[in-house]
Amino acid sequence: MNREERLKPESWRWHLLGLVNPLLVITTNMVGGYWVASGLLYMLGAGPLLDLILGRAKKPKPPPATGRPFENLLYAHALLQCAAILSLIYRASIDGPQWTTWMAAFSTGLCSGASGIIVAHELGHKKPRSVGWWIGRFNLLSVLYLHFTTEHNVTHHKHVSTENDPATARVGESLWWFVARTIPGQFRDAAAIPGRKGYGGFRNPVYWGLILEMTLVAAMYVTFGPWVSGAFLLQALFAVFLLEYINYIRHYGLIRQQGERQTEMHSWQSEERWSRWTLLELTRHPAHHMKASDAFWKLQPSQNAPTLPSGYYGCFWIALIPPLWRRIVHPRIPQGKL
Repeated sequence: MNREERLKPESWRWHLLGLVNPLLVITTNMVGGYWVASGLLYMLGAGPLLDLILGRAKKPKPPPATGRPFENLLYAHALLQCAAILSLIYRASIDGPQWTTWMAAFSTGLCSGASGIIVAHELGHKKPRSVGWWIGRFNLLSVLYLHFTTEHNVTHHKHVSTENDPATARVGESLWWFVARTIPGQFRDAAAIPGRKGYGGFRNPVYWGLILEMTLVAAMYVTFGPWVSGAFLLQALFAVFLLEYINYIRHYGLIRQQGERQTEMHSWQSEERWSRWTLLELTRHPAHHMKASDAFWKLQPSQNAPTLPSGYYGCFWIALIPPLWRRIVHPRIPQGKL
């Protein structure tokens, strides 16, 4: 029996750390005052430091024999996502146009980006119309991004790292330009998919999803007023920005010709413990693209995949400054992919 076979699977309990953020956001939204900034300080302030301090494991551990605790964790995140949105509505209804409403919206948007969209991404790969799939749809509704599953599952996984994928960042492209390009590009692409199957016009489910999102915001405006609906919109916008930031760093500059076989070389990887534990192994993205049907707790790192300079938290501030991003990341792009 070799050393790798003797390694025990990593405990699922480390992933409970991902619940700290939604619990913090819910609590501080209820308390109000300066506390509403806690989510931002925790995720974007402490997060990059924890990526650095906790580092990477020297040897990846094998996947666990059962994924039940991990599956239950997904539903815990989804429940807390709902509670976080309700807590934001509560805070905005009390504070109105005060700065605490908008700060709470940003903190809640961070929660929506993780407990909302990342969970929806995982559940979106489950059987359509299953309970988990519907929960994922609800999470996407909470950030007004219902078309994501259609575009991600059909286009992104097929055309990743090619010019036909609107969710792949091109070499030299800044995060800001990528976000401005990819958001409308992904919606257009998602809307075209049902059209190719004969579901055009009012039969297109992507357009019906947009109508549902607009109806939700309008109902919130009528019921709670402009400050609540404005805070809800702001958290959704910030959550979508965070999603597209992650899309940006996951495939940046990795070129694949149309028809070329997809490999682990077409996705960036990061093994920083803090990002792995709190973002549901999203950082092991090459493995996800090699077999999208595998649950997140089964994913293993690849020895050949290009590696980001830090975890997803640590890369955030770097990506906001395009010249700094290019200086740090371009030397890491594998030869022949730049």
